[in-house]
Amino acid sequence: MAASPEEFRGQARLPHFASPLRYDLRLRPDLTACSFSGAAAIDVAVSAPTRFLVLNAAELSDLAPSEVVQFEEDEILVMGFDRELPVSEGVLKMNFTGTLNDQMRGFYRSKYECNGESRNMAVTQFEAADARRCFPCWDEPAFKAKFKLTLEVPSELVALSNMPAVEETVNGPLKTVYYEESPLMSTYLVAIVVGSFDYIESSTSQGTKVHVYTQVGKCNQGTFALDVAVKSLDLYKDYFGTPYPLPKLDMIAIPDFAAGAMENYGLVTYRETALLYDELLSSASNKQQVAITVAHELAHQWFGNLVTMEWWTHLWLNEGFASWVSYLAVEYLFPEWNNWTQFLDETTSGLRLDALAESHPIEKALASYIKKYAYSNAKTEDLWAVLEEESGEPVKDLMTTWTKQQGYPVIYAKLNGHDLELEQAQFLSDGSSGPGMWIVPITSCCGSYDVQKKFLLKDKTGKLHVKEFTASSADGVKDPNFWIKLNIDQTGFYRVKYDDELAAGLQNAIKSKKLSLMDKIGIVDDAYALSVARKQTVTSLLRLLNAYRDESDYTVLSHVCLSISKISVDATPDLSKDIKQLLINLLLPTAKKLSWDRKAGESHLDVMLRSLLLIALVKLGHNETISEGVRRFHIFLGDRKTPLLPADTRKAAYLAVMRTVSTSNRAGYDALLKIYRETAEAQEKSRILGSLSSSPDKDIVFEALNFMLTDEVRNQDSFYILGGISLEGREVAWTWLKKNWDYVLKTWPSSSLISDFINSIVSRFASEAKAAEVSEFFAGRIKPSFERALKQSLERVRISARWIESIQSETNLGHTVHELLQSGV
Repeated sequence: MAASPEEFRGQARLPHFASPLRYDLRLRPDLTACSFSGAAAIDVAVSAPTRFLVLNAAELSDLAPSEVVQFEEDEILVMGFDRELPVSEGVLKMNFTGTLNDQMRGFYRSKYECNGESRNMAVTQFEAADARRCFPCWDEPAFKAKFKLTLEVPSELVALSNMPAVEETVNGPLKTVYYEESPLMSTYLVAIVVGSFDYIESSTSQGTKVHVYTQVGKCNQGTFALDVAVKSLDLYKDYFGTPYPLPKLDMIAIPDFAAGAMENYGLVTYRETALLYDELLSSASNKQQVAITVAHELAHQWFGNLVTMEWWTHLWLNEGFASWVSYLAVEYLFPEWNNWTQFLDETTSGLRLDALAESHPIEKALASYIKKYAYSNAKTEDLWAVLEEESGEPVKDLMTTWTKQQGYPVIYAKLNGHDLELEQAQFLSDGSSGPGMWIVPITSCCGSYDVQKKFLLKDKTGKLHVKEFTASSADGVKDPNFWIKLNIDQTGFYRVKYDDELAAGLQNAIKSKKLSLMDKIGIVDDAYALSVARKQTVTSLLRLLNAYRDESDYTVLSHVCLSISKISVDATPDLSKDIKQLLINLLLPTAKKLSWDRKAGESHLDVMLRSLLLIALVKLGHNETISEGVRRFHIFLGDRKTPLLPADTRKAAYLAVMRTVSTSNRAGYDALLKIYRETAEAQEKSRILGSLSSSPDKDIVFEALNFMLTDEVRNQDSFYILGGISLEGREVAWTWLKKNWDYVLKTWPSSSLISDFINSIVSRFASEAKAAEVSEFFAGRIKPSFERALKQSLERVRISARWIESIQSETNLGHTVHELLQSGV
């Protein structure tokens, strides 16, 4: 038993000898003074004799009772008692005050316009560990409790929380709102929003009320999200085999919001661009992002909120499954969007689990898992156990190899006579090889998709006889149209490196249009990743890309083209112009076919693709596309409703304008700033911010970065400007960051926001010397909030530096580029 409060210092987690059962919270935010006061009565269960209670608190003051020791660096408070507390239940009562901060975490303030005047709203954002900035609590996901909230707010304002209001009493300028008690939930999911809002509402098939709240005058922009929400809740109710657990669901757009959205139980908060959609002002990609984000956050109401991870190390399970299920929902709601193709772009951030238990639908197991762990906490292993029980497959062994070690494998495939020989190795982008071994679900086909071979590669090597998965009885290996594709439709999370013979066969299959869209994307993505890791030459990658000249879908191609273009500037400056021209030749036929103008009845994918291709061509320096973008922009300046520049092609035109801007010719920059100042639409503002720093003129980039520090740009929107910095502007951006570092760190303290500055500016470099310079600058300045982002950014710089060395040693690169340019004429 602890003898003094000092013994609780420096501990990673709270002790478990006492835990909360129920919080009765009363909060009174003052939106003018930007402060709040509160009182908490917490029912506590003491499970082992102790003289102390230890819980979390940060940036709270006037804490009573007074016999409290606060350790600010650990964000804990320790209460000592004269006598040992018996094993029983009691009530801990505390009063406290705090600041409605401007840092988009804890209990904070967000600025908005209402009836022409600027006001503050009060908002919470508690994930991962910021509930403690609003009230003293056991601020860890495993300490689930019930919450009974009461808010005292100005009587004219809307006050929302997780649960419905059951009573309101008005006393002059203030009203007191009492909320229904919540079910068991973690502190990070508690939510409060207070301000002036409009709303629209609908109901699910079960009668659950769903609302979308917006700033006054914007509620019509919530219609699309409301429709997606209602349909998603109905779908998930069946998919998870459990009804939506709460009496209502509110979704609200917040002007200042650090993340994209937050899945608070029953009150989901979003940044405006992630929730609002306007048919005239939003692009197709905005619409798709709103659908995916809403579906993702609502999947969390089951997977994360009802069943919660035991500790943050299991967070990937929450996020991975919510991502997977959200794409499943959007595919169901909008099959014409071909959403799984785009999910492929996301697979590097989460494992696709649909091949796990192929003989049993995974939803049977998910329903069992959710019923078993409802209102409690689960570890990763708990899900594997349920999946294994339901499917009869060795899920735990298989998945442990994926979740307990870093990275993923690359499968080397080699043809030896009629045998396909496979060997696995750990794939690392820096080209090194690690000791990792996985149980890999291999899928393969040969010559057609009619016959497929599936097996688990459990050892370092494996062998397949080609006849086992060849559709025809002829000697396939000698057939000129022979090809083998592993990882069919990219359902497995691994790379494949084919030997020259197999790679040539796949190139022929691409040219003759024998492969599925998912496989065509996967082959390019694997080849690009292998090239970065120096396992394959850029020369061979360019030859592969050339096989896609007649391809009409460039979902991954434009991303790969831009990456090759950027690295060529550093690696082969003399060849860079020719490489860009080669890449332009690849993208141009489809861009010309789609043109700048929408066609009646064209698909959602074509609308998305047009924007993607035009942006890529502008970034590659295609003069014709840049000139056309500038021409349309000038028409748009005179008529903001012109059909010549709808929302979908505006970003391409803005980038085109900025490619022509310089210190001596800044009219385009000033015109974009004028539009930024005149529009109230968050999506339009983000498009402009994402373009301002893309000028090749270093002084303009410097000016754009300084504009980010003004009151005209919300702190949440800094990453748009950071993400748009031109290659020519990277050095001046680094100088700017060093000069403004102290201010940046103070203004953007949260981990995700400060990480944007480091990732966006440092990752653009590609030399060991620059990595050393960056390391030296940060040597005495590292803080936990950005340490990981810095390490990852430096790793990217060093990977690029080694990739450049590898490219410079490719003796045939110049010859190949000129040969491919000639063949494309």
